[in-house]
Amino acid sequence: MAALSALTAPDIRAARRLVIKIGSALLVDREKGLRQGWLSALAMDVAEAKVRGADVVLVSSGSIALGRKVLGLPAGELTLEQSQAAAAVGQIRLARAYEEVLAPHGITTAQVLVTLEDTEDRRRYLNSRATMETLLGLGVVPIVNENDTVATDEIRFGDNDRLAAQIAVTVGADQLILLSDVDGFYSANPKEDPSAIRFDLVETITPEIEAMAGDPISGLSKGGMKTKLLAAKTAVAGGCAMAIMEGSVLRPLKALADGANRTWFVAGADPQVARKRWINAMKPKGDITVDAGAVVALSQGKSLLPAGVRAVKGNFGRGEPVAILGPDGVVLGKGLIRYTAAEAKRIAGHKSGEIEAILGYAGRAALIHRDDMVI
Repeated sequence: MAALSALTAPDIRAARRLVIKIGSALLVDREKGLRQGWLSALAMDVAEAKVRGADVVLVSSGSIALGRKVLGLPAGELTLEQSQAAAAVGQIRLARAYEEVLAPHGITTAQVLVTLEDTEDRRRYLNSRATMETLLGLGVVPIVNENDTVATDEIRFGDNDRLAAQIAVTVGADQLILLSDVDGFYSANPKEDPSAIRFDLVETITPEIEAMAGDPISGLSKGGMKTKLLAAKTAVAGGCAMAIMEGSVLRPLKALADGANRTWFVAGADPQVARKRWINAMKPKGDITVDAGAVVALSQGKSLLPAGVRAVKGNFGRGEPVAILGPDGVVLGKGLIRYTAAEAKRIAGHKSGEIEAILGYAGRAALIHRDDMVI
């Protein structure tokens, strides 16, 4: 074993918000179907994390694998239409399976289906983020999967490793665990090269590290080590540490906490700091001028409410970056606005309780939420 960093490995028991990715090969046996015993043991891990106070999101493969068995589809590569049909059948069973193993622990689950478009379109991204935050705030464990029933090849993530990384960044997770069929990242495919070395810790994903990535090992999993490295890049850039571990053992999260083989990719900053940097690097699409009272509120870490806005300039859409200016025209910061320019102009200077009467629908109370702002 080796390490590429002198940093200390993250401790899963210290995670505040945890995203766990479950691969198809762990969840589904090609002959017997769902691995019920393994899933029940994983539920114990999730329950333990919840008791510690952590938010938990599960990104789960398996809907197509479950559905194809039910439909009796042939082995081998499926057509797009067959995959979508299998997913439609399998998604119901997958969601029910998680509900049944987590309910005895007093945990409510929710099914969240997303596509690549949902993360690339800023309006959809904000909607997804708001929904996930609400679910987590209510103590729910979201079960996330790619919406294979509608996604075409052109708008797919293609694997749940990258989807899990994107979800981790979306919800501001501090740790992402990829439960896989390998026990970490190796210098070469360990099944082909006995001399391959597993790395305990990777601080920076260098071109040399990328060159070591291989191809998928199992017959059910789509994501090989290359996709896991892409996931790691996304995660750590968003301030989320990521671990790759072999997940077939019962209670894999407990095994990770107890020192099981794994590779950690460490993040250089926490999720909130990384998100602030990302927002700060954006080019504003407009200006929001605020009054003196709003300046004080923003300096105290509060969200920007419509009542504190004096003027709105620019042509921007919902979720796009805008500059926040004080009464003297000096830039105070940047933020992602929750309304279009036309809507912002109409509600500027009004109390949040008046938004519905002005716009005709119940909008969000904050014009720019504090989590989407850099001052």
